[in-house]
Amino acid sequence: MQATLSLIRREIAAYFVSPIAYAVLAVFLTVTGLLFAFTLSQLAAQGPRGVEYPMQAMLGLSDLQTIPGFLAFLAFWLVFLLIPALLTMRLLAGERSSGTLEMLLTSPLNDWQIVLAKFVACYAFFVILWLPTLLYLPALLDMDVSALTTGVDPWPFVTAYLGLALAGAMFVALGLFVSSLVADQLLAVVLSLFVNLAFVAGGFLLAFVSGVLNRVEVDTGSQLYQVLYYFTVPLHFERSFTRGQVDTRQLVLYVSVTLFCLFLTVRSLESRRWR
Repeated sequence: MQATLSLIRREIAAYFVSPIAYAVLAVFLTVTGLLFAFTLSQLAAQGPRGVEYPMQAMLGLSDLQTIPGFLAFLAFWLVFLLIPALLTMRLLAGERSSGTLEMLLTSPLNDWQIVLAKFVACYAFFVILWLPTLLYLPALLDMDVSALTTGVDPWPFVTAYLGLALAGAMFVALGLFVSSLVADQLLAVVLSLFVNLAFVAGGFLLAFVSGVLNRVEVDTGSQLYQVLYYFTVPLHFERSFTRGQVDTRQLVLYVSVTLFCLFLTVRSLESRRWR
């Protein structure tokens, strides 16, 4: 257990001395800051320019009928996918390229401990990225700090952050698995981003067709849409998490993909022991 904790501490410390981690933090806070300003302008607007669910605007899911709104959607979700890919690229691919993976595999840690330690460290840094956004909540909730009361229902914010935490864990696990397969960090980023897009591309397509083009009526009752909805993360947030609802099917998807990717990562490391 002590060796696992030491590896977790080492991996977390490595993020705080990496310039890439600070670049990721800067880009992420810039995008979320712009979306926060956009959300405040929507909340202050009257009539059809207002927004019913503030977290939808924060995640770029409102006002998709306009080009700026669609660009906000693209900006947030591309950054949301790119961050796990950048954070996980060095976890195992970097170890392989530097020749230290064999040393790690011969340490007292077993494969599950190595994988879990790296996953926990990466996921912890991912969570840290989101902590500054909590400063936006008092304004979005119309909170009276002295009385600790809110003018807006806080439950959609709770469910939205829950969804972000679980979806983030899934993308981190996917990136970790891809990182275990290759030795080049840049290739790990590209492959991770490509794999992650499988869970978001449907949202891009529907947002463009029904939002920007505004010409095609999407049949939400069709079998194709139901399948697409099950695997498309932005749709989960648009229809469930940002509305204060939790769909257990989405929780099962996130948790099962996360655990399956961790299992595949362990198997990938085990295969190296036999080479």
